[in-house]
Amino acid sequence: MPHTSLPSLLPRPASAATGEPGSLTLTQTTRVSADASAAGVLAWLQREVGAATGLPLAAGDEDSAQIRLSVDPRAGLGREGYRLIVDGEGAIIVGHDPAGLFYGAQTLRQLLPAAAYRRAPTGDTAWTLPPVSITDAPRFRWRGVMLDVARHFLPKHEVLRFIDLMALHKLNVLHLHLTDDQGWRVQIRRYPKLTESGSWRTRSQQGAGRPPTFDGRPHGGFYTQDDIREIVAYADARHVSVVPEIDVPGHSQAAIHAYPELGESGDIPVGTQWGIFDEVLAVTDHVLDFYKNVFDEVIELFPSTYVHVGGDECPKTQWRDSPSAQQRIRDEGLADENELQSWFIRQLDAHLAKRGRRLLGWDEILEGWLWEDGDARTGAERRAEGSSEDGGAVGGGGRREGLRPDATVMSWRGEEGGIAAARAGHDVVMSPTHTSYLDYKQSESEDEPVPVGTLLRVEDVYLAEPVPAGLTAEEAERVLGAQVNVWTEHMDTPRRLDYMVFPRLSAFAEQVWSTGPRDYAEFEPRLRAHLDRLAALGVEYRPLDGPRPWHTRPGLVGWGS
Repeated sequence: MPHTSLPSLLPRPASAATGEPGSLTLTQTTRVSADASAAGVLAWLQREVGAATGLPLAAGDEDSAQIRLSVDPRAGLGREGYRLIVDGEGAIIVGHDPAGLFYGAQTLRQLLPAAAYRRAPTGDTAWTLPPVSITDAPRFRWRGVMLDVARHFLPKHEVLRFIDLMALHKLNVLHLHLTDDQGWRVQIRRYPKLTESGSWRTRSQQGAGRPPTFDGRPHGGFYTQDDIREIVAYADARHVSVVPEIDVPGHSQAAIHAYPELGESGDIPVGTQWGIFDEVLAVTDHVLDFYKNVFDEVIELFPSTYVHVGGDECPKTQWRDSPSAQQRIRDEGLADENELQSWFIRQLDAHLAKRGRRLLGWDEILEGWLWEDGDARTGAERRAEGSSEDGGAVGGGGRREGLRPDATVMSWRGEEGGIAAARAGHDVVMSPTHTSYLDYKQSESEDEPVPVGTLLRVEDVYLAEPVPAGLTAEEAERVLGAQVNVWTEHMDTPRRLDYMVFPRLSAFAEQVWSTGPRDYAEFEPRLRAHLDRLAALGVEYRPLDGPRPWHTRPGLVGWGS
């Protein structure tokens, strides 16, 4: 029998070759063995592949099973690594850890026809695994997606579906953007008004035109604490860590609407427009205590090491006119409102550290504490020594009074914040807008729905390099990985989310998983085959040749170049 060519695997494994002649066909009598550490992967395989094939894939003993699953940290595979061998005798998957074994099982599923991704059998498909030998492990430990459920609420079952799609692509961090001006999406027992009144708005802006137009429909929703526990447990079973984000001190209109004493401007509505607004949190002891209590409930729900505090796009206008903010600046010996923001974030940083968690924030969390020349002093210290006041604060993490060294920076305003943070000794997750924002337009066609931002094609995502040029080897080790962001201002249904996310998320998966050079001409045929899997799952992805008529949104204006 001639050797069988390798299927179109995505992301590309580190090492893959055709094996010895002899394939393995799954039948009603196929048995699967699993050691104690592999029980979760066995259950997943029986549930997902069993549903599509109609085969029981019943558990058997190691001697009689055709598929054998095991975890062996001594196998030399590395964190999240696996080895998969298929021949005429059977299939063996060995994982360095349960996550690695799970990823090996995901690759096994890709060896089958695309119908293996359906929910039920559709005909007389031959479920044949070709002979292969694959050894694989990820390049980065952080392979993340930020999902904005604040701008448009995504029902729980759709979040669970999204987790499955992440797991299919071997992605392992779901960053949930739970609060913003336009809605508060997580139940907090101590402060019920956050969801009673802060979780819905009276209307939503349509498109990005000026003056804005609105749909005239209320929008809202939130996750109960039991919903969150279910989401976290579901993700954990698929080796996805869920990182919560509670955005402070800007992007807080929904919280201020629920509890007006949190803000600087009294009673305000939940936001109905998209953009950046002057309304920010006050910096009083009451506000700090309020959010410490919020974060205490959040960390009860999310076991993730990391807790995201936002920290982005915080205008300083209200603080400049606020007696309490100006008094705080004087009391703490701060130079200006930039350092006031950093001081506010540091209070939460210390609070989370006491509870064994690590603070994560957008690169603005470091404003006022690091300068372009790498000097990690406060602006006040520099000015006291006669340094220029316009030295160019870009983010920081000062070693004297800045954030704790284990605070982690998510670099979105280009690469500069990540570079500065890595040089100051902070871990970094790269997420620059021009390669990571999946709300950005996918072509220059007028048919693209609500085109915003700059052009971000599949190939642009695929070819992006997460580690910025110019870092030393030691600094580059600070780059934990990368993340794409799904901002949902213009994604008001799951269908529209699918269109914007896929297949660019598939390209991102290879960017953060696979090692070695990348060639889009080699990648595209594998992607086209992968689209058959997405279609079998019911993912309404954007076709590579452009939008279909029902994808367009005539009359809605976007923004950007």
